[in-house]
Amino acid sequence: MKNFLLIDDHEIVRSGVKNVLQELFKPCDIYEASDEKSALSQLKLRKYDLVIMDVQMPGTDTAGLMEYIKTRYADIRVLMFSMSSENVYAKRFLKAGAMGFVSKNSGLTELKKAVELVLNDRKYISEALAEQLAAEIGSQQPNNPFDKLSAREFEVANLLMTGKSGSDISELLSINSSTVGTHKARLFEKLGVTNLPELIEIARIYKLNFA
Repeated sequence: MKNFLLIDDHEIVRSGVKNVLQELFKPCDIYEASDEKSALSQLKLRKYDLVIMDVQMPGTDTAGLMEYIKTRYADIRVLMFSMSSENVYAKRFLKAGAMGFVSKNSGLTELKKAVELVLNDRKYISEALAEQLAAEIGSQQPNNPFDKLSAREFEVANLLMTGKSGSDISELLSINSSTVGTHKARLFEKLGVTNLPELIEIARIYKLNFA
């Protein structure tokens, strides 16, 4: 019997994924978490064959949670399932140890395919991401400056470019407003920009379609 952990702040998403897993694997046990705190509690209770996790959840440092899972539970396979932009986030989470990244726009059929591959210890990437990676290999474009950002700085940059204010980001990430300001200053310095329009422009140049 396989154990699955679904980490997503939307109950309706967890319900849809649960139905997929129950259809594919009978019998199986499926556990749920809605944020970092509940995920950590669930991880301590039992072993899991697969964790399916969203990228952006209130009160959750997803990059930190990913690092924690791979450090403390190295045998757990992790599959990202998110509305967050694939071309922005997929490579980062694959490098961090995830075995696949599925866009929620792809639907549950693609999720089934990804789950089956990952449970067989194979990585999953979409055709669109595969084409992007192939294009980057053959490109003469200089190194992407966004790669210099820490996971938290990258997340703050994403939220800034999707129209979130400093107070919005503070609430979403459960960090102080002053900490948001520090991350903003550091990412601006690393990217060589001085304001939000310049940040958006450099993201456009490097084809990072934040959404």
